[in-house]
Amino acid sequence: MPSYFYTIPKAPARNILKAVEIHQNKPFTKNYSNSLNQMAQDPSTPETVPARQKHPILVVLRLRNLRLLWIGEGISVLGSQFYMIALPWLVLKLTNDPFQMGTVLALAGIPRALFMLVGGALTDRYSPKIVMVISNLARMLLVLALTYLLISGLIQIWMLYALALSFGFADAFFYPAQSAIIPRIVDDEFLLAGNAIIQGTIQLSLAVGPALAGVLIALFSKSSDPTVQGSQIADITGITAAFGFNALTFFLSVIIFSLIRIKKITESETASQEISGALNFFKQGLLYVLKDKTMRLMLLVTSVAHFLVEGPLLVGIPVMANTRFPEGAAAFGIIMSGLGAGMLLGILLAGFLPSVRPERLGTFLMLILSSSGLELMILGFLPGTYSTAFVALLMGASQGYVVIQYNTWLQIRTPRLLLGRVLSTMMFASIGLVPISQAICGALIKLNITGLFLGAGLTLTVVNLWVALRPEMRSMGLEMKAKIKVTN
Repeated sequence: MPSYFYTIPKAPARNILKAVEIHQNKPFTKNYSNSLNQMAQDPSTPETVPARQKHPILVVLRLRNLRLLWIGEGISVLGSQFYMIALPWLVLKLTNDPFQMGTVLALAGIPRALFMLVGGALTDRYSPKIVMVISNLARMLLVLALTYLLISGLIQIWMLYALALSFGFADAFFYPAQSAIIPRIVDDEFLLAGNAIIQGTIQLSLAVGPALAGVLIALFSKSSDPTVQGSQIADITGITAAFGFNALTFFLSVIIFSLIRIKKITESETASQEISGALNFFKQGLLYVLKDKTMRLMLLVTSVAHFLVEGPLLVGIPVMANTRFPEGAAAFGIIMSGLGAGMLLGILLAGFLPSVRPERLGTFLMLILSSSGLELMILGFLPGTYSTAFVALLMGASQGYVVIQYNTWLQIRTPRLLLGRVLSTMMFASIGLVPISQAICGALIKLNITGLFLGAGLTLTVVNLWVALRPEMRSMGLEMKAKIKVTN
C-alpha cells in the first residue's frame, strides 16, 4: 500500500504552539514543543493542529487523515445504501414472501454477530486501516458477482442466501475497525467533533442513498425482457444498476482508505494495559466491559434497543412499501432516507449544541432514546409515504444524537490498546440479536404489521425509562469528564 507523510504546518513552530495555547487556554510548555518535533520526525504520530478556530469541528477539519476518512466513509456508505435497498427488494420480487426476506437479512446478521469480536481483536493486533481495506475489497468482489448473476439471468434465491452469509462475514471485520480508527487520528479533546463529522457524513449518505436507490429501481420498474429467465423479476434493471454502483463505491473507498496514516500505540500505553495472558485476545474486551457497571448497563440497553428497532424497520418498512404505499421501491427509499436524514440532524445537534452537564448526560440520553419507542409505535399506523418518512426522520434524530454521545463516551473511557475489542463487544451487543429479530418480524408481519410496530415501540419506551432512573446513568458523564481531565 502506498505510504504518505503528514503535511506539517509551515508556520513557525513557536506561532503554532501559541495558537494551541490560545485555543486550549493552557500555558505554553516544553511538552508541546516536544510533540511538534516528534510529529516532524515520525509520520505515524497524530497531527497537531494550530487551533486558531473557535469551534472544534473547524479544528479537526485541518487534519489530513480525518479528511481522507471522511471522504472514504461518505463514498462507501453511500454505495452501501444502494445494496441495503436493492437486496430486500430483490428478495421480495423473487419470492413475494416477507419471511424469506427476513431470513436472508437474518442470515447476513449471523456471521456479522459471531465474528464481530474477532474483527475487534484483529483491529487491535494489526491496524484498523488494513482491516477496513480488506473488508471493502471482499465486499466489492461479492457485489460484482451478484451483479453478474443478475445481468446473466442466473440469479436464484439460494444464491442470495449464500451472498448474505458471505457479506455479513466481511461486515463483521469492517465495523469495529471503522469505530476504532477515529481515536487513532484525533486527540481525545476533539473526539466529539471528529465523531460528529464522520458520523454526520455517514448519515448524510444514509439520507441521500436510499432515496436515490429507490428512485433508480422505480424508474426501471417493469423493464424486463421475457426471453431471459432472470429478467422476469420486476425492477431487474434498476436492481442491477444499484448493485453495480455499490461495487464502484467499494473500489473508490479502498483507494482512499489506503492513503490514511494512523498513529502508533506508544510504549507507555502498551505498558499500562497488560492483561493476563491466560485470556484469549478478544475476550479481554468483554472482560473489561463486564467489570464496569455503567458499561454493563449500556450493553443491555444496546442489545434491547437493536432487537426491538432493527427488525421492524429493516423488515417492516420494505413490506409496507410493497403492500401499502403506491410508490413501491421509491417509497422504501424515501422512508429510509428520512431515517438517515434524521440521524444526520441528531448528529449535527450533538456536534454543535452546548454539552449537557456531566451529571445529567446519561439520564438525558435515555430520555431521548425513549422517544424513539413512541415514534416506532406511530409508524405502524401511518397510511402514506411522506408522513411515514417524517416520523422516521424524528426517530432518526433521537437516535443520532444519542449514538454520537454514546460512541464518544466509549472511546474516551476505553484504553487505546483495548479499544477495538471493547467497541466490537458493544457492537456484538447491538447486532447479536438482530438476526433473531429479523426472522421473528418476518413471521409476525404476516399476522399484523401494525401490532408489530406497536408492541416493539411500547417495550422500547418502558425499558429506556427504567434505565434513565438507574444511578449508573447519573455517573456516566462524570466518569467521562474525569477521564478527559486525566488525559489532558
